[in-house]
Amino acid sequence: MFDTLRNIIQDVNDASGLTQALNIIVQRTRQVMQVDAVSVYFRDHKNNQLVLMATDGLNQEAIGKIKFKPDQGLVGLVLTQAEAVNLEDAHKHPNYRFVTETGEVSFHGFLGVPIIQHRYISGVLVVRQTRKRRFSANDETFLMTLAAQLAGAISHAEKMGEMTRWLEDVDGRSFDLKGLSGSPGIAIGEALVVFPPANLDAVPDNSISEDEIDEQLNAFSQAVANVEGEFRMLSQRMEGSLSKEELALFDVFGLMLKSDSLIQAVINRIQQGQWAQGALRETISEHVKKFNAMDDAYLRERAVDIKDLGRRILMHLQKQQTRYQPVSNPTVLVGEEVSVSQFAEVPVEHLVAIVSTKGSASSHVAILAHALGIPAVMGVDNLPVNHIKGQALVVDGYSGMVYVKPTSAMMDEFQRLIREEKSLDIRLNELIDKPSETLDGIRIPLHVNTGLLSDITPSLKSGAEGVGLYRTEIPFLIRDGFPGEDEQTEIYRQVLQSFAPRPVTFRTLDIGGDKALPYFPVVEDNPFLGWRGIRIMLDHPEIFLTQIRAILKANQYDNNLRLMLPMISDVGEVDDAIVLIKKAHGELISEGNDIPYPLIGLMIEVPSAVYQMKSLARRVDFFSVGSNDLTQYLLAVDRNNKQVASLYNSLHPSVLNSIQHVINVAHQYDKTVSVCGEMAGDPASALALIGMGVDSLSMSVGSLLRVKWVIRSFSRKQAEQLAAQVLTMEKARDIRSLFNQALNEAGLGGLVKAGN
Repeated sequence: MFDTLRNIIQDVNDASGLTQALNIIVQRTRQVMQVDAVSVYFRDHKNNQLVLMATDGLNQEAIGKIKFKPDQGLVGLVLTQAEAVNLEDAHKHPNYRFVTETGEVSFHGFLGVPIIQHRYISGVLVVRQTRKRRFSANDETFLMTLAAQLAGAISHAEKMGEMTRWLEDVDGRSFDLKGLSGSPGIAIGEALVVFPPANLDAVPDNSISEDEIDEQLNAFSQAVANVEGEFRMLSQRMEGSLSKEELALFDVFGLMLKSDSLIQAVINRIQQGQWAQGALRETISEHVKKFNAMDDAYLRERAVDIKDLGRRILMHLQKQQTRYQPVSNPTVLVGEEVSVSQFAEVPVEHLVAIVSTKGSASSHVAILAHALGIPAVMGVDNLPVNHIKGQALVVDGYSGMVYVKPTSAMMDEFQRLIREEKSLDIRLNELIDKPSETLDGIRIPLHVNTGLLSDITPSLKSGAEGVGLYRTEIPFLIRDGFPGEDEQTEIYRQVLQSFAPRPVTFRTLDIGGDKALPYFPVVEDNPFLGWRGIRIMLDHPEIFLTQIRAILKANQYDNNLRLMLPMISDVGEVDDAIVLIKKAHGELISEGNDIPYPLIGLMIEVPSAVYQMKSLARRVDFFSVGSNDLTQYLLAVDRNNKQVASLYNSLHPSVLNSIQHVINVAHQYDKTVSVCGEMAGDPASALALIGMGVDSLSMSVGSLLRVKWVIRSFSRKQAEQLAAQVLTMEKARDIRSLFNQALNEAGLGGLVKAGN
């Protein structure tokens, strides 16, 4: 019985619509359980009733007509009890209700289970037997397991079916879709749907003879050259809209096209007898898997760039031409996985928003949208890409909502909000050169997080006062082997010089588990609690010492370096790391280099470090709270897991109290505390951190001016009073509500919702 469960679920997932999905459920369940009838009832929340939606074994004409209130019948009993009801002779139960339309007069055995998704009962799955039958424990387990597994599939099929019907109906009603905020703002435009230029997954294996190898190598080389030319052209198209530093994003693709780990790997496979398209498919797949497995959202999003690159190379191998779709109206770019190159193909003067089924705020598309002030909504699960072309859309980048076929009243309201948005942007841009200080004169420096210079606008343009987190692992991830000391030194020197005299905080190499290097694989069952970060560096001091020497040498002239150790969970790790840092510094001094000893700090992202703050504060110069990881570890929630992502909340009382403890202890020892991550860039959370006494904040560049406006609108005393109040509160939603209310009362409502 259980062997067929996976097959049933897979067939439901592959169904073209809700009707087909339900028919599969009732027909296959009847066969497997050898019962006389199977029925599915859906909950009509609006009318508070259960409606028969599909059956195999009952009268088909009863579908849509048989309805039960929650207090009616055995089906209603399953709903109200939210658990299985298993009866040998249903006729004898006081809740039994005789319904002639179903033809169930001869049924006695009854087993009904609720269909539940995220605590909400969306329906009831029922099996019936003509004879008296007490269903076995195995029967009950099978049906409950099936219902639990099918809840999401039914919900998805139902939504997609409804949306498709509405889209095909010219006079149909509007509907909305929920995603994640990728870039704030409001926009109205017409959907322009883009699809991948070529399908890597469809490429078959095909071996070639030795005589064909040179031909395949030449074809691949020409395809790579063509793609390089395309990215140069796209960069030129964006020149009038992006700064020199932002345009450097396109240079990343050039670097990947010269990468040994990518291009040489394809060449090696061709030389081993695989045709160019198959060699490309295997290499891209290998790289994408590694990046997709990473916990760090910023690094995980690089898989999108690699896929885009692979598809474009394949397109040229298949002798296809890039097809540009002409646009003249305000355009919303829509796709399964919108890439940087697709973004750049739409004239900026017509592009008003981005909507993507996949991706997050860390994707390069979202970063570009931020830089251009274009709203973006990412991760829209139920986006009907194949049916949405040409539809009118309203995109709300604040809430992550997309409204399809908006009514005239909705259009009027959102147009009003857009006018207010423009007024807000003008006010924010006026803050660029103004100090980040509270009404009572307390300076709170604002820094940016980055991993490549090309990922952020320069500090002078954004008003950033330095880099609060520089991810040093990216140069390691795009190579075929560990970069040498001189190569690392040059990379780090460019970063330090670009921001001098502003401070730049380098996080030492944070690899392992979810960030396995191609040449240093780490495969673990639970990478979140595995061999990663400082743990690997201490186990491999030869790697750590090389990086530290390179970082220290890069700091020789500008002296704006701050060195930060990640994933610290024990004071012994700090002691061992400092011994190695002193060793590297001593070696460089003995070699005749006049190199300053750096300020050393720690990332507080593991709960054990929170409770060792006194010991840690005696050892280092500063602290940075990694709010994303600390929240995950404290709440035991993987924010990338959609089943529990709603539980992830940096304003949870345990998170706020932990950060307050870190700040209090650090200040006792005259050590500064910064907070980096999404929490620092959220206006409401930033207000909480100001009141808790944080010394600086580090965030993505798109959030910087919004947080600066918060800082300049409150006194430290006001923020402290709010923080003292929320530290006694028990629920994150109440804390959020209090801070949002404070922002509204200060005239900053436009920072947390559309409009002023």
